[in-house]
Amino acid sequence: MINVIPLWENQNDIPLFDSANPFIPHLVPFIIESSNQLPCIIVFPGGGYTHRAQHESEPVCLWLNSIGISAFVLNYRVQPYKHPAPLLDAKRSIRLVRYFSKKWNIDPNRIGVLGFSAGGHLASLAGTHFDSGDKKNNDPVERISSRPDCMVLCYPVISLAEYAHEGSKKALLGENPDPVLVWTLSSHNMVSSNTPPTFLWHTSDDSSVSVENSLLFAMALKKYKIPFELHIFPHGRHGLGLADDILHVKEWTKLCEKWFESIGFIRYNV
Repeated sequence: MINVIPLWENQNDIPLFDSANPFIPHLVPFIIESSNQLPCIIVFPGGGYTHRAQHESEPVCLWLNSIGISAFVLNYRVQPYKHPAPLLDAKRSIRLVRYFSKKWNIDPNRIGVLGFSAGGHLASLAGTHFDSGDKKNNDPVERISSRPDCMVLCYPVISLAEYAHEGSKKALLGENPDPVLVWTLSSHNMVSSNTPPTFLWHTSDDSSVSVENSLLFAMALKKYKIPFELHIFPHGRHGLGLADDILHVKEWTKLCEKWFESIGFIRYNV
């Protein structure tokens, strides 16, 4: 059995914890045993902020392990929890992995995030709403930066306004959300010169989360001169995960592996 790692040691320390919905956000580790410091990816499965899709969890971590990357699945809070609970979980997961990087033989400067659909939205928020840590916090984990070193966004929800996936928006923000919150959580609006390098892929005929979401984020990255790679496949349903059954789309994992190498995230010759 794989042990799980709670994001906070004590239930009382979990921000916004609701005893009526006592879910404990946690990481599921897929750590490669190695004497060298390896890169690491934290995987955020999709599910419209109502659940977490299993096919976008463990299989993805096993693929990452196969190319030399340690991985974790983040089981973040979903409905009935709302913003900012999922983002707090995402930021905490990055801090936690970075804090324990030596223990887990992880390079603290090569910790990325990978998300699908609503999990892609959460990953994009992690890459645009990060902070350098609270140096005065009594919890040493909270003193650590939450900035990911790269992002992989797979058919992500990006905009909560135009082209929004209404189900994800409602689950995250409820009915009639504050327009300012809608704007700031539309992550393409929050891209800056400090946003990490990003790999995106989508299918052009995705009928659930429109491809414009990835295009909006790519255009924002271009504006700020952030390195990115974008692949739009002509056909494929939403929620493909590794896309093992779709011949042309399943190439995304090979393309992503090459991208990891191109940005120095994986180093085969070291």
